[in-house]
Amino acid sequence: MTMPYVEGRVVHDADSHIFEPPGYAEGYADPGIREAVAAALRPITGDQRALFDAAIAKQAEQEHRARDAEEVLLRKNHGAIGAVLKEDRTEALDLLGFASQLVFTTTYLGALTRLERGDDQDLAYGLATGHNRGMVDFCSTDRRLLPVCYVPLSDVDRAATCATDALELGAAALMVSSAPLRSHSQSHVGLDRVWRQAEEAGVPIVLHVGGEQPMNPVYKQNGLPPVPDFHGGDANFTSVSYMAIPYAPMQTLATLIFDGVLDRFPRLKWGVIELGASWVPGWMRSMDSAAEAFRRNEVRLQSLSALPSEIVRRQIRVTPYPHEPAGWILEHCGAEIPMFSSDYPHVEGGRNPLKRFGASLVGTSDEDQEAFYCGNFADLMGPVLDRLNPVDA
Repeated sequence: MTMPYVEGRVVHDADSHIFEPPGYAEGYADPGIREAVAAALRPITGDQRALFDAAIAKQAEQEHRARDAEEVLLRKNHGAIGAVLKEDRTEALDLLGFASQLVFTTTYLGALTRLERGDDQDLAYGLATGHNRGMVDFCSTDRRLLPVCYVPLSDVDRAATCATDALELGAAALMVSSAPLRSHSQSHVGLDRVWRQAEEAGVPIVLHVGGEQPMNPVYKQNGLPPVPDFHGGDANFTSVSYMAIPYAPMQTLATLIFDGVLDRFPRLKWGVIELGASWVPGWMRSMDSAAEAFRRNEVRLQSLSALPSEIVRRQIRVTPYPHEPAGWILEHCGAEIPMFSSDYPHVEGGRNPLKRFGASLVGTSDEDQEAFYCGNFADLMGPVLDRLNPVDA
């Protein structure tokens, strides 16, 4: 009998992905907007189609599938088990041994934010609707798969309607952009209708890499050859662009805290996913310093229920990257904040995240490790995890 990757403890995975084939979300969009959405997205190349075709063909090869158990964390991106074909994702979960996975898009991470910041909001909400239907459909094959739906916040009224539709579809979390919006802040009071719905449903709000403001490309103009990233190009993450990842989440979350959104909805939890966590302790300290420095002149700061750092501990949960010092992060921001994630099946998640996190957590208590691997995710997700338990007949 094949033993799963995770043994001896309950582990929830706060970050996993699917690889949608070309045209996936567009196919779930409303018929009247489908062609316009497809035209607004970047053209699909023959190489991209070939990648998916090859991955799907590989899954039909008996010899290849016979090595599924030994290669579950070695196969990455399109070629991973259950990355493209929803019928295979249950096997991947069984082999991995995770109690659940939050499931995010890969193909549309950048497009959702780009269209949200564009001139045509019909396209933004049309793509979000198609994306959300496609995510929920993919995850319908297994209770352990928790679909993340996207809510553009660019139009206050349509955002509330989009949130309603996503929750009715079965969203396990609502993803929003941490990048600056076109005309208003994420803390705008008109968006309270979104936060109220999520709080009442017990569904968290999440930020994810891809929805932040990218590094200004001028930093690449250094007179030197291009620096390759994980995938061999220079359009994804390099050491310099990596440094810009937390800027937007830090500003957006601080604004939400200072403007009282988290206090108005104290039961609403927020997840910060695949955006790193080494920045969190200093950010918490900086917010406390700002609250102290400006409190006398700002009524909003006088109205906060607690120090910003305490509000973070109450409501925000964050996933470190496997190369970050998870033990140090836990020590300096609080054991209730960091969570485990695998980033399955992305290359960035590595081939043995449990080993890397385990080495970083040496010396921490059993209780703190339980919180990291299980408890903090359960706190983030709340009643959503009830979906994992079959309904009695």
